[in-house]
Amino acid sequence: MKKFFDFGNKLHSGEVSIPFVRKGKLWLGLAALLTVLSLLVPVVRGAAGAEPFNLGIAFTGGSEFQVDHVDSSAEAQANKAVNDAVPGAEPRTVPTSNDSLKIETRQLNDDEMQKVRDSLIESFEVSPENVTSNFVGPLWGQNITKKMTLALVIYVGLALIIMALYFRTFKMSLAAIVGLFFVMVLTTGIYAATGFEITPEAIIGFLTVLSFSLYDTVVVFDKIRETTKDFEKNRKQTFSSLVELGVNQTTVRSINTTAIGALPIGAILFIGVFLLGAGTLTDIALSLFVGTIVATVSTLFVASPLYAVLRRTEHKVRQQERLVETAAEAGSEKERVAS
Repeated sequence: MKKFFDFGNKLHSGEVSIPFVRKGKLWLGLAALLTVLSLLVPVVRGAAGAEPFNLGIAFTGGSEFQVDHVDSSAEAQANKAVNDAVPGAEPRTVPTSNDSLKIETRQLNDDEMQKVRDSLIESFEVSPENVTSNFVGPLWGQNITKKMTLALVIYVGLALIIMALYFRTFKMSLAAIVGLFFVMVLTTGIYAATGFEITPEAIIGFLTVLSFSLYDTVVVFDKIRETTKDFEKNRKQTFSSLVELGVNQTTVRSINTTAIGALPIGAILFIGVFLLGAGTLTDIALSLFVGTIVATVSTLFVASPLYAVLRRTEHKVRQQERLVETAAEAGSEKERVAS
């Protein structure tokens, strides 16, 4: 732990520097590659005959069973009973109260539904009236998707404007939004590639991550604004190196924030998967866990170097970097003559 603190102090002082900006083209190139791959994954899955995404029952519709007067923590038992009756039914069990369970599956025919009911009755040793079943239509329709998309567009637009006003530069705001776009695309690609189920709860967790991503980026950018203040007068460090200094000074903080957030989320995910079985808790925790890590990577390796690249197009930035290089060359010449 002491070594980590010492490393953080060296990053803050500039004694040690992680090349977030110096190798910015490499990081941005990798980010572009991951973005393209993430966009291609659902396309390839669709071309191969599989569903692009593993959508939950709320999106596709299906069959639903409810078992009353049972232990609500017996999700694994319920899933086993369903799979024993109809292999491949894809059960998803959610506790609805202290003494009942709701099991969702893909859409089953009448014979399959009866087999599942009989299996649940036998497994939990309850009377037939305590097990109900019915067909469920898609709850998350096109109307909800349109409203969510509109809300997301408004959110991104407002964030773009507010950050531009706060930082007094549109380029910093643009870099933050590009980083946010990377988080959205990469997280979506991970879900498509792994086959993680997409549920309304996962969407909620995913949208929560977007706020965390912007928060983390704003904190880092605020430090960058501080280190690059009056950069035109600096003759020792270029604008790009000052940006890198700001990122390095907040790297440990970003890592700590991510760890503090990811550890309890990981614990919730472990409990949801191994102790309680799949359910709402798991869906939210999984999207939060994946998104939190991706958001931190985006801030450090995408948004920050992109901001430096965007600012390098300005005349005053290029001029300042030339002056720093000239001053460094003059200093080297003096040392050579003196020796």
